[in-house]
Amino acid sequence: MGQVLLRLLKGRFHRRNLMEHLATVGPGSLRAVLLINFFAGMIFTVQTARELSRYGATESVGGAFGLAFCRELAPVLTAGIVAGQVGAAFAAELGTMRVTEQIDALQMMRTDPVDYLVTPRVVATVAMLPLLTVFAIAVGIFGGTSVAFLAYGQSPSIFLESVRHLLELRDLLAVVLKSMVFALIIATVGCSFGLTTTGGARGVGASATAAAVAIWIGIFIADFLMSVVLFGLVAM
Repeated sequence: MGQVLLRLLKGRFHRRNLMEHLATVGPGSLRAVLLINFFAGMIFTVQTARELSRYGATESVGGAFGLAFCRELAPVLTAGIVAGQVGAAFAAELGTMRVTEQIDALQMMRTDPVDYLVTPRVVATVAMLPLLTVFAIAVGIFGGTSVAFLAYGQSPSIFLESVRHLLELRDLLAVVLKSMVFALIIATVGCSFGLTTTGGARGVGASATAAAVAIWIGIFIADFLMSVVLFGLVAM
């Protein structure tokens, strides 16, 4: 991660590879992100509305949805999808290049693997994951609004007003910041495991699996720390 950040400050990375990875991380993951977050938004609304309706507080369903789903669930779900689809793929791709000595060939041609292989992947992931998270929040709100109207008869305007009342702009900015940190973890950990792969085809599979697990652990640790700092300060 330090090597990547240093090269970004110096502007040293191969921009030709960037567009390919932007397409892989963004449009390549969009369908799964939208589908999962749509159903997650509906599930969350069903569970929340059922409990709040017992206390006559159904008008607060949207606010609870905004605080929990938009702040936490959507960013973590989206990062998890990208971790499984992109982070593990980075580890497998670079791992295959390592065990087949393609990375050694790049070094023989005086091409830095971090410049050529790693940094474009990191930049693409950091650029695309916040956008995917914004789409995830939008489709999740749509799913939640639909369930609140169809199952509980709550007007969409009431649901959305409750969301708007409790979810502020700085909350969304904090979510974008969290997504960028998640993206940095996904790309750097995936590439790191790929570049250090040994043991042939079995090692490639082991690296991809270990990368996915390590990324998930990193996401949850980072999510906890940033939630305490960002939303704790907001609450103060």
